[in-house]
Amino acid sequence: MKIQKNKLHIIKSIFFVLLLTPLIRLIILGINDALGANPIETVERSTGYWALFFLLISLSITPLRLTVKISWPIHIRRMIGLYSFFYACLHAVTYFWLDHWFDWQEILNDIFKHPYVLVGFLSLLLLIPLAITSTNKMMKAMGRWWKRLHCLVYFIAVLSILHFLWLVKKDITEPALFAIIFALLISIRIFHKRIRLNAPKDSPR
Repeated sequence: MKIQKNKLHIIKSIFFVLLLTPLIRLIILGINDALGANPIETVERSTGYWALFFLLISLSITPLRLTVKISWPIHIRRMIGLYSFFYACLHAVTYFWLDHWFDWQEILNDIFKHPYVLVGFLSLLLLIPLAITSTNKMMKAMGRWWKRLHCLVYFIAVLSILHFLWLVKKDITEPALFAIIFALLISIRIFHKRIRLNAPKDSPR
């Protein structure tokens, strides 16, 4: 299923605004003093949630194309991925600044004390080179190495889900759901890859 360029431009504009909605919501809640008893925690949890949510959405686009033959979302995958990085940065800034006021000794102690902080920090670090190399120019310059580098996104997704799982501790409903969705997306990719590998090749003429 293809889509016309003018319609694609409209869709990109709509998604650009939609992907900003979680941030706009937080700003409105903040202005109205409605972030709850612990506003810093609310901002941290919300930005982290949407970073992971958008990461999984970006990973769902290829399985969507493989299963229902819809190809136009591929044109907004990069935007969704960059928004995931954007919310991950907001999540980290909230932690470093508002939660710990850039007290690096305290932050370092927290990283070693809580494994969820360590894996979250690692996933953010791994997202940085993916964001930097997300342009068409970098894709062309890196050639086949670009795709290999961007395979890190699967490892990042695992780390992010672990970060969420270890953070919530008791009610693991949401991280478990994210883990199931991720496993399903990977399964679809593996299934279709095996089909391609096992497909009969034309005999040489």
